[in-house]
Amino acid sequence: MKIGFLGLGVMGLPMAKNVVKKCGCPVLGYDVAEARLAEFKELGGETTSDPDEIYRTCDVVMQILPTHPIIIHSVERAVELGKPGNVIVDLSSTAPDIVLELHEKAQAAGMFLLDCPVSGGNPMAEAGTLAMMCGGERSAFERVEDLLRTMGNPVYTGSSGSGSVTKLVNNMIGGAELVAVCEGYAFAAKAGIDLQTTFEATRCGFAGGPMYDNKVPKIIHRDYEPGGRVAVHRKDILNAKHYAHKLGVDLPLTDVVLHVMDWMNDNGYIDEDQAAMVRYYEEKMGVTVGEKS
Repeated sequence: MKIGFLGLGVMGLPMAKNVVKKCGCPVLGYDVAEARLAEFKELGGETTSDPDEIYRTCDVVMQILPTHPIIIHSVERAVELGKPGNVIVDLSSTAPDIVLELHEKAQAAGMFLLDCPVSGGNPMAEAGTLAMMCGGERSAFERVEDLLRTMGNPVYTGSSGSGSVTKLVNNMIGGAELVAVCEGYAFAAKAGIDLQTTFEATRCGFAGGPMYDNKVPKIIHRDYEPGGRVAVHRKDILNAKHYAHKLGVDLPLTDVVLHVMDWMNDNGYIDEDQAAMVRYYEEKMGVTVGEKS
């Protein structure tokens, strides 16, 4: 089995590295950035400057790509150039209605498209412990399940599109938690209490968890180098709003999250880490949160 991997960015490169390290199969990687290709080659992967080579030669095509137009083009090209029986695994955060349209095209060509978005950010991508939510044909999922386990903990969620809906649920909840953490630590700074002590006192309580342990130190040290960019998370929030409209429901708390993310976009912070959303509350409360270490 030959594997292709498209998208070697903040998430894709460590994910692809784990596939190379653990699967024992050749992995052909592609990215628009030559530096990423060079780094992947150093890690033991094979590289190509032409994504069509992946679509033509690989039995399993995995992709984690940033925007819907790029995702759609990639899947359509994989369907056009690939062979029947191929499995396309979309690890991106793709809107459910787009997944369903692409699934039909893959099915018509005798191929399988799995929507398998991931959660956990760069630290869990590096560790190979990502949450993975996989929709599509169960038979296709079972064919690639061991491969997915090189990157994290895949769970079969049901028919096509269900993985993407599950990811929306995850990111709606995660977005609300992130905004609450940013608000809470701006409040703590305004009240004049020590932020590190606040973290140590609360991390084992009800507020604590993997996200809390990952993001609060970044807030305290004003480390906004992206492990999870606001821009990527905002795309999921917009997808959730779009799908909620189709379902005829309101998402009042998600509206608050989107408001903060829109402010980040309008003020030029959209490509920073989600921890940087504390900037919104700094402005609203007239306070500086944390210090650079």
